[in-house]
Parts: sequence; structure tokens; C-alpha cells
Amino acid sequence: MTENVQKLTRIMDEQNNRSIPEFEGYSPIEMEFILYDVFSEKSPIHLQKLTDADYKSIPLLNMIKYLAVSISENGEIKLTSTGALPTKIVADIYGKGFFKDEAIESGVSKLSKETDSMSINLTRILIELTGLAKKRNGKLSITKNGDKILCDDFETLRLIFSTFATKFNWAYYDAFDEKRTGQLGFGFSLILLSKYGNIKRTGDFYSEKYFKAFPMLLKGFSDPYYDAVEKMATHCYSVRTFERFLNYFNLIEIENNMKERNIHITKTVLFDKFIKCLPHRKHDFLKMR
Repeated sequence: MTENVQKLTRIMDEQNNRSIPEFEGYSPIEMEFILYDVFSEKSPIHLQKLTDADYKSIPLLNMIKYLAVSISENGEIKLTSTGALPTKIVADIYGKGFFKDEAIESGVSKLSKETDSMSINLTRILIELTGLAKKRNGKLSITKNGDKILCDDFETLRLIFSTFATKFNWAYYDAFDEKRTGQLGFGFSLILLSKYGNIKRTGDFYSEKYFKAFPMLLKGFSDPYYDAVEKMATHCYSVRTFERFLNYFNLIEIENNMKERNIHITKTVLFDKFIKCLPHRKHDFLKMR
């Protein structure tokens, strides 16, 4: 290796290993993994195995497992003409109380079909998107690989969590102009909660740090008033990240503050059991490639 190449290598190492305040002290190379390869061995974020009791406390995992059992017991489930779960199955899953819908519980809306409950709709979408089940000729059945994975709670949870995070479209349930907010950099949100989640904090607190790291996302929200844009972006981020992602896995507790028109978030004990975030450390740039 020539002297010039060695010098260039050192410069690259220094630039890619430098701690960035906006990234909570992580380096550009670490942020590359946090953004685009969250669950790789080189990422500072790692998923950990849980106890049997812990797995039973995760709503979305248990909804998908319950649906899988229902499918297996029947051999297959015939879907409606729109590809949704039949009403009887929808009512059965919801009746088990895995995850309650506020609108349904308060009587504002009634449960008559799959799309009346976001959690049940999500359950059906994810059991297909993960490959645990397949749809053929209007019927839903468990795949051979699904049979194998469903025997292991950790592998099932890891598959569901990673699929939700990286393959499911987080903008599916809303009409915000910006489609990437929340999902892009979700690993960074996990780091923020790992670091700050012990204390009850507002959605605004996390949103401010998120958009400080990814300011380009604010440009995707259209409104003639800047303050309104920030409020819209904050609401979008909070809804997608906390209410429609982490809450389904029992990784956070959400408290609505109607007076402040804000939510307060605290990570659960399960969060640190399941998600481990390593601190910033220097890497050999050439070996990372």
C-alpha cells in the first residue's frame, strides 16, 4: 500500500468514524447500518431472545400466532371477495382481547369486517407479507416455511418485527404527503427510546431529535405555514412510530394528554429485554466493506 493510499485510508476512517451530535453521537458509517441494514451483525441494534412469559405479552405476535393456529386447524381459510378474513374469524380474534380498538370499545364504531380493526387488518397483511401464510385461489394457508418458523417464538417475532419495520408500508393507514417519515430511520427511533425512554417524554421530544437527524423529511410536508408543517410532521412521526408500530409489540406505554394535545411515551421493561443498542464505537472502514 503506497503512502498516498494509506493517507487516503486514514482520512476515510476519520470521516466515517467521526461522532455526529445530530446522530446522537453515532458515526456516518454506523448510521448507514441504522438506516439501511438495521438487523445485520454490524449494526449497533440487536434483537434478543425473551422468556415464554414475555412472548405472551406481545399483542401482534400472539394475534398472528392465533390466526396461524386457526388456519392450520381448518387446513385453510376462505377469504372474502376482497381478500379479507371472514367476519367469524375477525370476531373470534378480536374477542380474545389481544389488542383493543378504542373506537370499537367506546361504541363509536362497530366490528363487522376486517378493516374495522386496524390490528386485525395488520395481522392478516403481515401473516402474508412474512411468508408465514400464502393466499391462493382466494384461500389462506400456512406455508411449509411458516410451519417451521412458527414453532420458534423468537424467530417468529424477529420475522414479524423486521417485516413490519422494513417491508410493510407505514403510510398505508394515513394520508400524509410524506411517505417515508417514521419508517426511514426507524432504527434511530429505537436508539432514542433505548437512551431516553426510562423517563416519560412527549412525542415532540422524540420527533425533534428525529427530524434533527433527518431534516430533509420536513420538505415532504406541504403547508404555507412553517409551524403548521412542523406540527404535521411531528404528528405523522408519532402516530406511525409509536401508536402504529411499537405499541403493537408492547415496547412502549402511551399516555394521551388531551390538555397538551400530545402523547407521553415510556419504554416498557420488555423494550430493553428485546432490543439492545450498542454505543458508538470506531470501525475499520475497509473491513466494513
